[in-house]
Amino acid sequence: MPVPYAGVFRRPPELVPYATGFDAGDPARPFAKFALTQKLGQGKFVPGLSTTVAGYNGIFPGPTIRVNQGTRTEVRIRNALPATALLHSGAFNTVTHLHGSASLPQFDGYANDFTTPGKFKTYHYPNWQAARTLWYHDHNHLVTAQGVYSGLAAVYPLSDRFERAQLPQGEFDVPLLISDVMFKADASLGYNDNGHLGLWGDIIMVNGVPWPTMKVKPRVYRFRVLVGSITRSYRPTLSTGDPFYVVGTDGGMTPKVEAVKSWRQGTAERYEVLIDFRKYKVGQMIEMRNLSNKNNVDYANTNKIMRFQVVADSGSAAGSISAIPMTLDTGASPNAARGGLHAMDLTPGMAVAKRELRVVRQGGEWTINEETWEDVEKSGFSKVFASPPSYSVEQWTITNASGGWFHPVHIHLIDAKIIARNTNGGKPFPWENGPKDVFYAGENESVTVLMQFDTGAHTGGRYMIHCHNLVHEDHDMMVQFSVGDWRNNDPVSSARPLVDTTPLGAFPPTYRPLYPAGT
Repeated sequence: MPVPYAGVFRRPPELVPYATGFDAGDPARPFAKFALTQKLGQGKFVPGLSTTVAGYNGIFPGPTIRVNQGTRTEVRIRNALPATALLHSGAFNTVTHLHGSASLPQFDGYANDFTTPGKFKTYHYPNWQAARTLWYHDHNHLVTAQGVYSGLAAVYPLSDRFERAQLPQGEFDVPLLISDVMFKADASLGYNDNGHLGLWGDIIMVNGVPWPTMKVKPRVYRFRVLVGSITRSYRPTLSTGDPFYVVGTDGGMTPKVEAVKSWRQGTAERYEVLIDFRKYKVGQMIEMRNLSNKNNVDYANTNKIMRFQVVADSGSAAGSISAIPMTLDTGASPNAARGGLHAMDLTPGMAVAKRELRVVRQGGEWTINEETWEDVEKSGFSKVFASPPSYSVEQWTITNASGGWFHPVHIHLIDAKIIARNTNGGKPFPWENGPKDVFYAGENESVTVLMQFDTGAHTGGRYMIHCHNLVHEDHDMMVQFSVGDWRNNDPVSSARPLVDTTPLGAFPPTYRPLYPAGT
């Protein structure tokens, strides 16, 4: 077994585009092109043994892709995986979803738009939204959990001028992809979804390292905390009792910075937090622990996440900030010229419709309003939960009437504002006061949100709603909604994957130099 805090912290490598430029020489229309290959690789998670993973470029987590707002990206994703999957007996088909992006539906990672081994698909991402932590991961119907658990997950930070002016950058801007795993005796991946309830591993990993120790300078660091687990939710806290400062949620910066001793975070949620290490002595150890939540399955060391070791300040201070901000200027909506509003500026009076999503297990299947993705498939993909017009505002309430499980519900395309919970005195929790696209519906909880269906420059299409406990999503807790006229933006039949006849070495990955090991 790996030993807590014995592993050395590492950051995922940052991918360099293979081509950049401007459309027709116009500096207002920059683009960047990236290439990724989904393939098997070997991870070193268990001392003395190797683990076969299926990752982007054969690594877990996959390469980080950093992009500035307004730079349109093409990401060419080649499926070079074997014919049979690692964790199930079916074909190793893949679908890639850039989670948090207002993508065209044919590039959103629609669950049935799969790429078979030997083919590739080029995804187009607009990147017009405000700065945020996105991530890309597998989304293949019925086996999303196995794909992500095999290693198909990575971080995609989007930056803008407001975020760069107010929050730590460079060395002090650190992605943390937290996941849990179980290994067999030979260090191969173990998989057990407990009768489609969920998967809870006994080993916590951060960026693919079990319980790592990270060296930090006595400065303010920003951590982009992403839960990439299949099922497990977390409640991070510091061993010193000092606060985290929440500066960002799924959809970007929070207008007000909240100091919290801990927060609740489910799968696919992202929270950006500051930790002030200036108060600690050189050599001091600070643990990030996990208080856990209801209906997790916990083990001896799942109460630990990682450890920080304070080292002497040295080198450049570029990217650091001198004080914890109390408020943040999030800027106007990047799409204001088309009628787009910042999610946090929405009010109940703007809503033109109110809807309810009821999440429940029925007949052994996980359902939304007693429907599943199988019902969508049987309808020829025409059945929709709702059809709001582009730029309309609606109020949705997600209701979980069960005391036996929790559901992190993800709504594609949108950023939303949480306006009510039936817990916490009817208000959002302090860490939720920013734009969200995943909504933790705890046991017997309901959460009410406001959202605008801002499609950017396109006319809309069909998008998925599902539980991000990926075992629940696969069995079969997913439905869809449509925005505007979806017939010209068909995610099922448009932009089909192509046969890949390019040589294997045609797009060799190039990575940016990172910081010294362990930092």
